[in-house]
Amino acid sequence: MSEQAKFLEGSLLRHIAVMSLTSSVGLMAVFAVDFVDMVFISMLGKAELAAAVGYAGAILFFTNSFGIGMAIACGALVARALGAGDEESARQRATTSLIFGVAFGAVFAALVWMNLSWLVGLLGASGETQQLAVHYMQIILPSLPLLLTGMVGGAILRAHGDARRSMNVLIIAGVVNAILDPILIFGLNLDLTGAAMASVAARVTMAGLALAAIHRHHGGFAQPGLSGLAADFRPVFAIALPAILTQLATPVGQAYVTRAMAEFGEEAVAGMAIVGRLTPVAFAIIFALSGAVGPIIGQNAGARNEERVRRTFFEAIVFTLGVTVVVSILLFALRPSLSWLFQLEDGSIARTLVFLFAGPLSLLWFFNGVLFVANAAFNNLGHPFYSTLTNWGRHTVGTIPPVMLCAWAFGAPGVLIGQALGGVIFALVAFFMARKIIQETGDNAPEPREPFARQARLMNLFHHRR
Repeated sequence: MSEQAKFLEGSLLRHIAVMSLTSSVGLMAVFAVDFVDMVFISMLGKAELAAAVGYAGAILFFTNSFGIGMAIACGALVARALGAGDEESARQRATTSLIFGVAFGAVFAALVWMNLSWLVGLLGASGETQQLAVHYMQIILPSLPLLLTGMVGGAILRAHGDARRSMNVLIIAGVVNAILDPILIFGLNLDLTGAAMASVAARVTMAGLALAAIHRHHGGFAQPGLSGLAADFRPVFAIALPAILTQLATPVGQAYVTRAMAEFGEEAVAGMAIVGRLTPVAFAIIFALSGAVGPIIGQNAGARNEERVRRTFFEAIVFTLGVTVVVSILLFALRPSLSWLFQLEDGSIARTLVFLFAGPLSLLWFFNGVLFVANAAFNNLGHPFYSTLTNWGRHTVGTIPPVMLCAWAFGAPGVLIGQALGGVIFALVAFFMARKIIQETGDNAPEPREPFARQARLMNLFHHRR
């Protein structure tokens, strides 16, 4: 057994808790900075600034999804190689995944850059709010390759079971952002420009620290070469392509929700933006769950230990339930503090939306957690397109009709209600699909050194037909 494959023995619930909690601390540091950004911008007392951040956030979510997809692919391949005892292959896959991610991410960022005004307008922004959102995005978008480097680097660290260093990378980047935010926003009176510049500095920090940690503690990277890139192109994108498509479903659904909320005015969009920044801070553990559970499933699948794969899945679901209940109780208790922090006026739409989330809707986040765990199982057991199917279903059929119906029935609060209700059905569908895949894995386990061979063969066949 490879010394790097630490999840092949020991308490699974402990592995899940440690990986999720340490990963969530790092994520919370990043999300908390976004949250503080919104607090500072709310203090400026201009609804158009908060609304601009809301519109820009929907597009940034779209661009970040590319990096999340590449990180999922890299983490799955590296974890399974380590579980199979092939550390050289793990190093090679880490190298090629990082190169592909940065290269394609730069192209992706350029395409979004050229269509920024149209994209922001498509979400419902107009006038000064549209101009502010575009300006904010123009500063942040060029740093997307750096963000991808940090994301993929973090996935490599987690695949090695090094959640602590992955966490530290995000914490330090978050601290850099948090220090620069008040200096640039208030000290230099740069408003949105200052917030964007602080985010870029954090991305530079995250990329540098992630690469340094991998080099110092996990053997670094393999020598890049055309032969290695060509050999790994299909295995990487056999997972990355469906993973990226899976992640893109979320911002597409969020874009529709933003457009639907825009019908109720800038104050409603500002309230939704507050909820959007509060959600990942409150549920950072749930957001971290997919990336945390993935390496545990991947290593045990690579070692062909089907019973531990099955137990990891079910114990992660139980862990999700416990986290959701505790966080929901805390959110409800913190309602008065949230109202004061964001200067929400009694009877305002923004206050109604924030209080709706910090109450009954937060309990429904359990189902999002179920979907995250199921996607981790799909991605690490050789069925990444199942993640694509369930995620797109959840953010199209599971978002558009219920949002339309609930918005018609309840107004602005109905937008959030419909978005939450749509996730319940697809989480249940994903749960039963994942359980079936895990059972099939136990009956007919894949060869550990050829992960995702079926997807690679399909891509190879497609290539030859072309």
